[in-house]
Amino acid sequence: MRGDGAMPGAKLIEIECKSLLNRVDTPYMSFGWSVNPYRGCVHACVYCYARRYHEYLALGPGHDFEQQIFVKVNAVEVLRRELARKSWNREAVAVGTAVDPYQPAEGRYRLTRGILEALADYDTPCSIVTKNSMILRDLDVLQRLARGPGVSVAFSITTLNSALAKRIEPDTPPPQQRLRVMRQLVQAGVRAGVLLAPILPGLTDDTHSLEAVIRAAREHGAAFVSAAVLRLQGSVKDVYKDFLIREVPWLLPLYERLYPAAYAPRAYQDRILGRVQQLKRRHGFARSEPFVYTRPQAAPEQLSLFERIASSSWQREQPHLSQPACGRPPKTPAIAALVSTANRRQTEQTRNAQPFGRSSR
Repeated sequence: MRGDGAMPGAKLIEIECKSLLNRVDTPYMSFGWSVNPYRGCVHACVYCYARRYHEYLALGPGHDFEQQIFVKVNAVEVLRRELARKSWNREAVAVGTAVDPYQPAEGRYRLTRGILEALADYDTPCSIVTKNSMILRDLDVLQRLARGPGVSVAFSITTLNSALAKRIEPDTPPPQQRLRVMRQLVQAGVRAGVLLAPILPGLTDDTHSLEAVIRAAREHGAAFVSAAVLRLQGSVKDVYKDFLIREVPWLLPLYERLYPAAYAPRAYQDRILGRVQQLKRRHGFARSEPFVYTRPQAAPEQLSLFERIASSSWQREQPHLSQPACGRPPKTPAIAALVSTANRRQTEQTRNAQPFGRSSR
C-alpha cells in the first residue's frame, strides 16, 4: 500500500461537507457519534457493508465504490466548529466506521490526522477501525489522546491465511503486518486490539481459523478481541455473490440457506460468537471488553454489541444445531486448499427463503 495518496486507476473527488459528526442512535453501540472523512474505499474488501452507500450518489457498489473516492476536504474545519459548540458533551467518537480512515488518500489529504488532533484539542475520546499501517504516522497524536481523553484502535482481521486474505480484501496490508503495527501501538502506550470481523460462513468460521486470529492477537499484545458475523444488506449481497461465483461456487448453497435476509439466523450467530467467547477465555481475554473507548464510569459493566448477541450462549456449544451443506468442493481450484471446512451440515432450515443475490431483486 502506498502512503502518498497515489492510487492507480482510482479517482479522487473533492467535496465539501456541511457536517461531519454523525449521531448513532442505537442502544447496542458503545459510542454515540461517528465521523468518516472519505466515501468509497480502494481496499476493495468483497464483504464491505459500506458499498451500498455509493448508490446514494447514483454510483455502483462494485467498481465505483473502489475507484471513485470522495474526499471531504473541509472535514477538519467542520469538525472543529462542531466540537466547539457549548452543547458538545465530549462523548466518544468512532473514526472510520464506514470506510478505512487510513486508505491511501489519507497520505495526501491528512484528514484523519487533523480529525484526531481536533478530538485531542477538545478532550474527546475516540476509537479507530483500520487495516492500514499508515496509522503509525500519527503515533504522536495517538499518544496524546492516550494520555488525555482516551483512544482505542481496532485492527480489522478476518483471517491469518494470507492467500485467502488477498482474495477477500485484495488491496489491504497482509494480516501479519497489521498485527505487527498493533503491537507497536501497544508498546507505545496506545490501547489497541483486534476486530475479528466479519466472520465469513464456510471460509473463516471454523474453530482453527478463529483460534488462529485470537491466539495471534494475544501473542501480539492485543488489549481486546471483538467479533461479528457477516451481514449482507442490499446490493452488498450482489457484490459478495459475484465473489462466491468467481472463487468458491460450491459455497453458494450455504449462503442461500443462511442469507435469505441481511443477517444469518440467530442460531448460527449464537453458535459462532459463542465459540469466539470460549476461545477468548481460553487465551485470557475478558469476555466483555469492548473495542470502543469509553470514559470510566461507576455504572454496571456493559457488554459490547457483539458480545450481547452471543452472551446467552457463549458458555455452551449447541451440537443439536446442524450446519448448512455446501457440497463437495472441487479438488483443483487453488482456493479449495484455503478453506479447511467447506463441507458443513445445515445450521438451520430457513423457511420461505428468497433467492440469494441479484435474482431476488
